[in-house]
Amino acid sequence: MLPWTALGLALGLRLALARSGAERGPPPSAPRGDLMFLLDSSASVSHYEFSRVREFVGQLVAPLPLGTGALRASLVHVGSRPYTEFPFGQHSSGEAAQDAVRASAQRMGDTHTGLALVYAKEQLFAEASGARPGVPKVLVWVTDGGSSDPVGPPMQELKDLGVTVFIVSTGRGNFLELSAAASAPAEKHLHFVDVDDLHIIVQELRGSILDAMRPQQLHATEITSSGFRLAWPPLLTADSGYYVLELVPSAQPGAARRRQLPGNATDWTWAGLDPDTDYDVALVPESNVRLLRPQNLRVRTRRPGEAGPGAWGPESGAGPAPTQLAALPAPEEAGPERIVISHARPRSLRVSWAPAPGSAAALGYHVQFGPLGGGAAQRVEVPAGHNCTTLQGLAPGTAYLVTVTAAFRSGRESALSAKACTPDGPRPRPRPVPRAPTPGTASREP
Repeated sequence: MLPWTALGLALGLRLALARSGAERGPPPSAPRGDLMFLLDSSASVSHYEFSRVREFVGQLVAPLPLGTGALRASLVHVGSRPYTEFPFGQHSSGEAAQDAVRASAQRMGDTHTGLALVYAKEQLFAEASGARPGVPKVLVWVTDGGSSDPVGPPMQELKDLGVTVFIVSTGRGNFLELSAAASAPAEKHLHFVDVDDLHIIVQELRGSILDAMRPQQLHATEITSSGFRLAWPPLLTADSGYYVLELVPSAQPGAARRRQLPGNATDWTWAGLDPDTDYDVALVPESNVRLLRPQNLRVRTRRPGEAGPGAWGPESGAGPAPTQLAALPAPEEAGPERIVISHARPRSLRVSWAPAPGSAAALGYHVQFGPLGGGAAQRVEVPAGHNCTTLQGLAPGTAYLVTVTAAFRSGRESALSAKACTPDGPRPRPRPVPRAPTPGTASREP
């Protein structure tokens, strides 16, 4: 009977292990996706700054698990024309990519960041150019804060494709525009750092990049006027359950569409939808092995003819549409040209700014400031005709981001940001200890 007993115990143990593995679900997937570094390599960046940025990117990429079918990295320079230092898939290890970054040369020329973003979308992140469908895509843009052409529209097109955008600015530029360009929330995806302090954020930024390569929830990409793609992490396996995907127009709850998908599915594309419409999406994992909560999302389709990936898709029928870029701000409504920080005290700073030459008179200014390390922002209103103010109630030894915004009669606002640091406060002087009167002498009252 002993052999049969041993066999029964072995089978029981095997079933128990299988059951426990099924209850845990599929193992977490390794980072997988396409990571592109976009470096300002133009003449607006000094050779010293470029060398520090190059070292920073090398430190970021060195420990990353690059490999075929896993995480891929690319490096593109911003100049008069975009230049690819190395494409996705060329390097199969982080160390090899780091060596290539360190060996890269500054390209000089103008700062045409918008042109580089259009190039990235058409040549690197597009499936027609060899990009992998259904994998996370991340862009890390390292800049001194300025661009010679509009950045907002082409950056939004990349985000509509599902690209997660991180921005590292060396402290100059328009904080409001960079916040809008970065993925939301801005406090997680936008970093203002001195070029000599970039090493401080290496570990945090690398962790955020890897998190973006492991999407943990239902999200929408490739949004057009007639559809969008949904993607989600592997919550089930083919043997542990299935998904029910539901799509409901927000204004017509009775017009629901449903689709059942196998447990190993991680994406689905809805087509034939109405333009400029809100849709509520629900992903319901069904499993007898483990309990998983439904995931919900609201997606709005684009308007007909709206710039973005939808204007390029099969629905247009006329091939790629020309890229639509926003017009540059009118020169008569240019904002502050430079910001000067002076009279720095432990608890106060004086902020001055110079309007752009030939610009129209602003109706007024507001100055917003807050600690770079996080905390509540404050705002000071400055009337028209004034170009300076003193910020009070600051903390000693603290770095602040100061944004000066000019408001014009047309309703436009134009802003410029700068970093400022308060000095450390004086050390408190020790209070004198009263000396006891010498015996035999009378103490005198003050």
